[in-house]
Amino acid sequence: MELLGSTLTATYARPRPTSANFLPAISTMASSYKNRFPHYTLSHSLSLPWRPSTYYKVASTTPTLAPLSKSTPGLKPAQSLPFPANRTALFTRYTTDDWYKSSQNNYRESESSRRSAERLRVDTSRLIQEKDQKTRKVQNDTSKDLGERVNDIVFWKSEINHEIDQIIGETNALSEVKRRLERALAETEGPLQVAQECLYHREKRMSIDLVHDDAEKQLLQEVDTIKSCQEKMRRHLEKITTQLASNRSAQHELERDISDKQTAYRIDDKCQNLRNTSDGIGYYRGVERIDACISIPESWARYTDDNILRSQTEKAASAKVREEVESLLNVTSNEMWSQFNLVNVMFTNRISETADAKNKLQSHLAKTLQEIFQTEMTIEAIKKAIKDKMAPLKVAQTRLDERTRRPNVELCRDIVQIRLVQEVQEIDDTIQALQKRLIEAEDTLQMLVHTKANLEHELSIKANSLFIDQEKCMGMRKSFPSTPRLVGYT
Repeated sequence: MELLGSTLTATYARPRPTSANFLPAISTMASSYKNRFPHYTLSHSLSLPWRPSTYYKVASTTPTLAPLSKSTPGLKPAQSLPFPANRTALFTRYTTDDWYKSSQNNYRESESSRRSAERLRVDTSRLIQEKDQKTRKVQNDTSKDLGERVNDIVFWKSEINHEIDQIIGETNALSEVKRRLERALAETEGPLQVAQECLYHREKRMSIDLVHDDAEKQLLQEVDTIKSCQEKMRRHLEKITTQLASNRSAQHELERDISDKQTAYRIDDKCQNLRNTSDGIGYYRGVERIDACISIPESWARYTDDNILRSQTEKAASAKVREEVESLLNVTSNEMWSQFNLVNVMFTNRISETADAKNKLQSHLAKTLQEIFQTEMTIEAIKKAIKDKMAPLKVAQTRLDERTRRPNVELCRDIVQIRLVQEVQEIDDTIQALQKRLIEAEDTLQMLVHTKANLEHELSIKANSLFIDQEKCMGMRKSFPSTPRLVGYT
């Protein structure tokens, strides 16, 4: 910056930006100072070697010689003293007052010019600062809005990701239920064939034994029950297939939405991180007049919310279908097992009615063998149940142990903590109850084994009794699927 009073052609240490609203620089406008200072031309033409320049004016009266003293009046031209200089110079002289006035005018004009320049300089500096602050504020506000937008996208991304995980889990669970239902449907073919084979074998009875007894009635009922259960399973398989298609459609919409939001997140995050010194920034004239938007914040959020709501609806429908299938599997399993047991009872009753004491002993032996088989299965099931409880107990206790390492105030007796303690207590109670029942079952098994030994000694000569009902029919019915297989478990 030049010192105060420098010439108008002086250059500044660094250039100042100009604006269309500012006045142009004084040094560049010749018209700005042309005729700025008034001057007067000579009233008559003289052949002078030079003319008075600006800032000076010609005397309006004919110059006279100054008096020699206060008492001596001015001399007339005829009485002028001889002067050796060029006489023409007498017509270009100014008075002392003119000289002082011209200097004062110069001073005032200089001060006025400096004040104007100073005001302009101060106003310009203030304007530059205000515009710079406003520009930075607008840019900071835009960056803040971009940050909020990025946060909104992150929030909805997390919601969509959570919902995608939920719908995928629900779809996988429904697919697993479908596989179980298919396996359960396949398992019903064996009992159906067994029941039909029993009917065919009983047609080989002769004479009066060809009666329509309770065993045959229950066998026919068993065939109808199994076929009815198969029909229900097929209908639910179709329902599961339809629901799986709906689940995958909702999942596809969520995945497409999350893909779009990932792209938007990448773009907005890049825009948020752009700075005035960033690479890749440039002019894009007219881009602010392009409006390619197809949504507003409300419709944007509503679109994702609708997708999530649709997914939740399909998830709820899928969970309902799963519950229906689970209930169906349990109901059909109980119906078939109930009918199976009922047919066995009818066979046993029929054998009891038609056999003598020898046959009665054989019947008791068959029941004992059946009961031993069931008891062994029960024992194995109890052992397996106890073994299965070990892993959940370990998980619950491990969770409790890990949660004891939470720092400071995070050691909160929250719902999870209370539920974990209850879970450990419940699993301990379950294991104790199962162990108690295992002891009872093993005692029962020992008792059955002892009874079986006594019956086998008595029935050593009774091997061929009731061959059709007991050996063929009841022999086939021992292969009836267990309850886990009837509900789709392998």
